[in-house]
Amino acid sequence: MAVTLSEKAAQHVANFLAKRGKGLGLRIGVRTTGCSGMAYKLEYVDEVNAEDQTFESHGVKVFIDPKSLAYIDGTELDYTREGLNEGFKFNNPNEAARCGCGESFTV
Repeated sequence: MAVTLSEKAAQHVANFLAKRGKGLGLRIGVRTTGCSGMAYKLEYVDEVNAEDQTFESHGVKVFIDPKSLAYIDGTELDYTREGLNEGFKFNNPNEAARCGCGESFTV
């Protein structure tokens, strides 16, 4: 079981943590919401939760709670730039469908 960051995503997170001046890494999870049922959530980690699973990609630590890991195992988080838009993109092999607006997904 693993969740990884692309090199671009890891660099973006590392740069942000350096500017922020603190932080241990990135927490990735899912929450119930949206028209398809689940949405991804990201937050910078200052404190590790005892139940967190920890992975490392390109020198950046990724923390995931066990409940979320069941939905995102095998996911690669990328950082993309398309035209004027840029942001994180989840490449989740477990996704069965995504809503039309792209904000939520189902497994």
